[in-house]
Amino acid sequence: FQSNSEGALIDYLQQEGPSSQGVIINPGAFTHYSLALRDALADLPVPVVEVHLSNIYAREPFRRRSVTATVVRGQVSGLGWYGYLAALEYLVGEM
Repeated sequence: FQSNSEGALIDYLQQEGPSSQGVIINPGAFTHYSLALRDALADLPVPVVEVHLSNIYAREPFRRRSVTATVVRGQVSGLGWYGYLAALEYLVGEM
C-alpha cells in the first residue's frame, strides 16, 4: 500500500496490520514528525521494520530524528532498494 496521506496510512495499518504477519514501512517525511503514525505502529501486534532508501542519519539535522524508530522492531537505513529485501528477509526469519 502506498499513500502520501498520513490518515490513509494510519487507516490502512489499523485495518490490515493486525491480520498481517509483519509490516515493512518507509514513512518518508512522516518519520520525523508523525506521532499519529508512531502510535498506529506501536499498536500493531506484529513486527514492524522501518526502511529508508537514504541514510537519514547522514542528512540534514532535522532528518536525523525518527519518532517511529522507538516503536519498530528494527530499522534499515541507507541501503537503497536493498533495504526492503533486508527487511523482508528479517520478517521471514521471524515466522
